[in-house]
Amino acid sequence: MRIGNGYDVHRLVENRKLILGGVEIPYEKGLLGHSDADVLVHAIMDALLGAAAYGDIGKLFPDTDPKFKNADSLQLLRYVADVLDVYGYKVVNIDSIIVCQQPKLKDYIPQMIKNIEEAARLPQNSVSVKATTEEGLGFTGAGEGIAAHAVCLLD
Repeated sequence: MRIGNGYDVHRLVENRKLILGGVEIPYEKGLLGHSDADVLVHAIMDALLGAAAYGDIGKLFPDTDPKFKNADSLQLLRYVADVLDVYGYKVVNIDSIIVCQQPKLKDYIPQMIKNIEEAARLPQNSVSVKATTEEGLGFTGAGEGIAAHAVCLLD
């Protein structure tokens, strides 16, 4: 068994879509990034790749490569699942948390979970997604960005 830990953060800006867990969230700002900036999926991919000792998403999907401009992070997660298959790893579970003050996410979490399970080819109840605020503290509490943490277990 191998444990992986992932973390990602992106700045909130105007004129971008807010995509978390493959779900477009109605909000006045979106996350800035080379791809779709799906901070949740990025943290999950980093956890999975780290558990397999394969580095991080920057190794597979460098932000200097134009083919990843505005890339769909769920598509990138599908590729990560393929990499894990090649190495003979099976994902046991993924636990994750999104850290943001606004918007409220609870209504979108079931679809995020479904999207992640489908993209990673996992059975139901393999993925947990939670959301929390930081009570107005730090950059996430000030509404400047959104962060996500993820851990996973590989067999």
